[in-house]
Amino acid sequence: MHIRIFRHYIHMPYLLAAFAELVTISAAAYTGHFTRFGMFPDFFEHLPFAITFAVVQSFFMAAMGVYEARLREGFLGVLLRLAVAMFLLGTLGMAVILFFATGLSDGRGVLFFSTIEAFAAVAVLRWLTYRFISEDILKNRVLIFGTGERALKIASRMRRRSDRRGFILVGYLQPDDTVDLVSEYAANILPYPNQPLVEFCKDQAIDEIVIATDERRADDPGAAALPFDELVDCRLSGIHVCEIQTFVEREAAKLDVDLLQRSWLVYSEGFVTGWYRAATKRAFDIIVAGGLILLTLPFMLLTALAVLIGDRFSGPILYRQQRVGVNGEVITVMKFRTMIVDAEESGAVWAQHDDPRVTRVGQFLRRARLDELPQLFSVLSGKMSMVGPRPERPVFVDYLADQLPFYEQRHRIKPGITGWAQLCHPYGASVADAKEKLQYDLYYLKNHSILLDLIIILQTIEVVLVGEGAR
Repeated sequence: MHIRIFRHYIHMPYLLAAFAELVTISAAAYTGHFTRFGMFPDFFEHLPFAITFAVVQSFFMAAMGVYEARLREGFLGVLLRLAVAMFLLGTLGMAVILFFATGLSDGRGVLFFSTIEAFAAVAVLRWLTYRFISEDILKNRVLIFGTGERALKIASRMRRRSDRRGFILVGYLQPDDTVDLVSEYAANILPYPNQPLVEFCKDQAIDEIVIATDERRADDPGAAALPFDELVDCRLSGIHVCEIQTFVEREAAKLDVDLLQRSWLVYSEGFVTGWYRAATKRAFDIIVAGGLILLTLPFMLLTALAVLIGDRFSGPILYRQQRVGVNGEVITVMKFRTMIVDAEESGAVWAQHDDPRVTRVGQFLRRARLDELPQLFSVLSGKMSMVGPRPERPVFVDYLADQLPFYEQRHRIKPGITGWAQLCHPYGASVADAKEKLQYDLYYLKNHSILLDLIIILQTIEVVLVGEGAR
């Protein structure tokens, strides 16, 4: 069950949970006042504090990924994320706001008790929501039409329960005289019914049919022909019908390049980059990059000093490297140097785990993402964006463009300091990893908006704090 906002799919139960928790946190601002003073405050006088408190806490909860539908952690993992978001980030955020808006609250005691009670209430509500979202009543019942190569994409890649948070896979409907490749993944194979397809779907309470039959070719008599009349009856009877690429895009937030066709790129919704989007994205970049430069300038100075001390003042502070930008333009990207001098004198190689070329100081800088801070100036100059596909080196671009279809399409927009691929698939040290990241980059290219940029920026906070994906 999803809702699409600015072309990005949002899991509806999590959106409702976020709203319920926002109201719960607002209420905790009043109970916190009662705990501190033994009486409830005037509703309207206390409302500005309650709203500010709820918005700040919800902001950092989202930043810590507690509203991520594909989160694979259990309840205890979610509870830990809530604790970090509310007690650490939320309290610090409120402390900064209250420092400048002293009249917003009746003292630190109210903030203290409000935070504790908000955490307790949200933890209980989150547990109930966690159990409720897992119930099948909130999920679409999905029937996959096909059992061949295309259906195999779902059978092999959506086996875990966390990959099926939004739907129940009823089974794979096998058209007559077609191959069966999905049964090796313990898939539920359903023979084609003798009754009309619409009646079969009503009997099975099917909400959605995903068309995943292999294309019919002249030399492939086994490929299934679609029963268009029956599918039209299903569609007109309220059963949603979609093709597999749209289904994968919605449930996995990526475009599968093995399923992708150029005609789909032409006719599908999305891939919109007009003057309004360009102007709003540029304004967003300037505001965010400018603000981050002001906030992180002391850290930049300390980082520069650490690089100098770590190399005993024997090497440069910054490392300049050519990367491929928008429309294939080669740009120069600056980072704080994290490797030994002349680390690539023998040629460019992909970064690896425990790379011996990385200095001791560089290991910390990479885990904390401090080495990326100089790229903020590239954002201000317009060569990069805050959010977009990560810029790759020309030698790797040439190689990957030969290996992966549609790879060059990722250069249709400016590269970013962070991106959808970096959140969904952190590591990339092979062609297979590059292919997986490409699929997320294409999703961003198709659906990018201010909303998606904000979601990515928010979840990047989590990556910085816990060091996920650092290399």
